[in-house]
Formats: sequence, structure tokens, C-alpha cells
Amino acid sequence: MKLTIQEQEMLDGKYGDAVQKAMELLVAVGDCYDAQKMVPITSVHLNAGSPVTAGKGGTKFIMDVAERGGKFVIPVTINVASIDPWAWKEMGFSEENYREQEALSGVTTKMGGFNCHTCTPYQIGHIPRMRAHIAWCESSAVLYANAILGGRTNREGGPSALAAGLTGRVPAYGYHLDENRYGKLKIVVHVDLKGDTDYATLGYFAGKIAQDRVPILTGIPPSISDHELKCLGAALATSGSVAHYHVVGVTPEAPTEEVASGFKKISSSDTFEFGFTEFKETEESISNVGPEEADLVVLGCPHASIEQIKNYAEALSGRRVKNKVELWILTSNIIKKYGEDIGLTNIIESTGTKFVCNTCPNTMPRDFFKKRGYRVAATDSPKLAYYISTMKDMPCYYGSLDKFIDIVTSKR
Repeated sequence: MKLTIQEQEMLDGKYGDAVQKAMELLVAVGDCYDAQKMVPITSVHLNAGSPVTAGKGGTKFIMDVAERGGKFVIPVTINVASIDPWAWKEMGFSEENYREQEALSGVTTKMGGFNCHTCTPYQIGHIPRMRAHIAWCESSAVLYANAILGGRTNREGGPSALAAGLTGRVPAYGYHLDENRYGKLKIVVHVDLKGDTDYATLGYFAGKIAQDRVPILTGIPPSISDHELKCLGAALATSGSVAHYHVVGVTPEAPTEEVASGFKKISSSDTFEFGFTEFKETEESISNVGPEEADLVVLGCPHASIEQIKNYAEALSGRRVKNKVELWILTSNIIKKYGEDIGLTNIIESTGTKFVCNTCPNTMPRDFFKKRGYRVAATDSPKLAYYISTMKDMPCYYGSLDKFIDIVTSKR
């Protein structure tokens, strides 16, 4: 791989031990993928927010980098934490959980990271420019950055993203190169989709087909909202390893199907239909239990936007969460505060619903739910349904809120 003078100096140790080790890692990654050079990047979203997902080894690695004097040289936001920092006692997290989280967050702050602890950094102002090279972790954030914002990132792992933050560089391979960003298959949508959950169901269907390829979706109206696109992308990255997608006439690299495919015709064998039958079969396949059994309802995965919180407030207005159920809305504390300022948070909390901020069930301690006595979950997110079932060993129902709101709440 051809390095610039400054990059070679990083590799030679001129900028310190932490930078040298980071550049060694990036060069090794680049060699694995036959990268010809490095590219400068403008931002990082780092999957180092939770000591649970980082594990003891990953946490020690991050702390070791900090002890070596590692400092971020570009903007770095930090992904979700393992606890809600404001309500950890109320929620039943242990003192040990709190101390572990505090230690890790302190290290990333010391290195210059922004501990926003959200999986949706673009909702709080971390928005890369079109065609900007970046290094983002968190599968749903990667898809949003690539597809909706037009940034350029691979699905980075924690160590490579950390190294990118220390050097301001990544090897030029994968989705940093034009030829890898074109669509390889097409999904034709024949259903009138409405709301986040409908689009998430489409995403789950498309991800299973696409796996690690870039899909092109047609038949979606230009009126689709940003949060519907966010939910579509999160589901794509759950059932498959998708890192980029195109919606013809909507996303920036897909003004036409021809442009999205790099002017290569998509074959009939790579063209798939998504009609009512596919919609229903996909939706039903995600659930492994009925909604009437749920004692924990979790909304907002990925973290809810202010528009979604407004929708939840309208749906829950005049209702009360039933005694046998807890209802959570996941979001960042920044968005919750915004909701407070415009009167939405109080409406929601008056129903008995809890805001759970800066964390996610996926990054909480594995035994947390069992210790708290939760048995069955319900959610409007296929991503969360998948991870709760597989990582937390809890049966989960998936569907739009309006399908189970009468089961978990009552009218006041």
C-alpha cells in the first residue's frame, strides 16, 4: 500500500506509540483487502460505548490506547452505553454496572470523544457531507451514513474505527470505492407501506435476500420520511450484512435505477417482488410469541427521533400503561430534552411510559432482564426483536404499536 509522507511517519512512530499502533492495524487491514492507499476521513462513530459489548478484552484495549497517549484527531461520537446514566438505580442496574460504564466513558472522553451514547448520531448533529470518507460502526448508522447521507464508510469494527479516530485515515477499499457502491440486485415493492414498522418489515425481507450485496429498491414513494428510511436500513442490516442500499428517486446516489446500478442491467434472477404475501410472511416470521403475553414493551430501536416521539405521544395520549407491563421508549438524552422543551415528554411520561436514554437492550448486561423478572417482550423494531430473542433469551412479539396498544395500555 502506498503511504503519504505523513502516513509513513505515523507508521514509523513520529506521532507517538498510540498512533503508530493504530497505523499498523490500519495497514494490516488494508493489506487484507488489497487497498492501494489510505484516504483521509472526516468523522468516526465508535462502537465503544458499552463495556458489555466491548467485553473485558475490548475495554482493556481501549484503556491501553488511552494510557499510551491516544487522542482523537477528528470528531468521534460514541455508541450506546450499557446503562441509562440518569436512571440506572431506578431501573435496577447494579453499582458494578455503573462503575464499569463510568470508567469506559471516562476513557473515551479523555481521548476526545463525544459521549452522546446513541446509535443515531445523525439525529444530534453528527452529519457527514455527501461523498465524505468516514469510519462508522453500528450497523444501522453505517447504512444511514452510506445510503441516506451519501457518506462513504465500511462496516467498521471497534479496533479499526478507534485506529481511524487516532490517525484520521482508513484504507481505501469496499464502500470507499465507487465501483463497490452500485446496486447488485433489485427489489420491486408492490405494497402501500405506511409507517416505520412497515418499512422495517420490507428491510428485513430485503436483507435476507441481499446478504452482503447492495440492493436497489423501487416502488417507494418520494414522501418516505427520514425515520422510515432509518428503520428500513436498520432491518436490512439485521437480517443481512448490508452496508449500503438505494431507493430509486429518494436516496442521493439513486436518481434513477440506471445510475444506482452503475448502468449495468439487473438480471431477472436478481430481481425480487415484495407484495402483500411477502409482507405478511416476513412480519409473522419475526415474532415467536403473541403480544398478549408481553410484560416489557420497547419502542425506539434505533433511537427514536423527535418525529417518532411525537408519533408515540399522539398514539399514547389519553392512555395508561397497564400494571402488568413496562413500556420503554429508547432515545438519546439530547432528543428527550428536546421533547421536554416542546411538551412531548410530559405527555408520554404521564401515561406511565419510561424514557430509557443513551442505552439499548442489546448493550445491557445479558442477565439484566432475567434478574428483573421480565418474561416476554414486544417491540415495533425487527432489529430489537431479533436481538432480544437471540442475545437475551426472551420470546418477543414484533408489530406496529397500533396492533398491540390495546393489549398493553388502557384508555383513561
